[in-house]
Amino acid sequence: MTTLNLVISSMLAMLIWIIQVVHYPSFRFVDGNRFSSFHSFHSRSISYLVMPLMLIELIVAATLISKFPTNFLVVASLLLLAGIWALTFFVSVPCHNILSKKHDPKTIEKLIKTNWFRTLLWTSKMVLAVNLYIEVTYE
Repeated sequence: MTTLNLVISSMLAMLIWIIQVVHYPSFRFVDGNRFSSFHSFHSRSISYLVMPLMLIELIVAATLISKFPTNFLVVASLLLLAGIWALTFFVSVPCHNILSKKHDPKTIEKLIKTNWFRTLLWTSKMVLAVNLYIEVTYE
């Protein structure tokens, strides 16, 4: 299970960095007349990648906390995951809901700025996953 945790955490960390550094900033360069179709394509396409991985990540986290309920790395990872989900559904999704209706530069900037928190949380979660893998595998 720690191997799957490491793989999923790594995949999501890399994906969020690509989104943060490349994709979300590209929202600034899409013409307002084409933005609605661009955003619709983005939302639909990225969901096929992100949602299954996030669901697997949640199942893995629940399994790990049941196996290692007092392990600091597992508990900290679960807390980071809770923060990721909260930011996703209470900050990012509302931004995307606005952008699905209209091109709004202020919302694009808010999405980019607030997504740094998810990027840092997922990166931190990946670091914990590496350490948990090492702890369980080699100790």
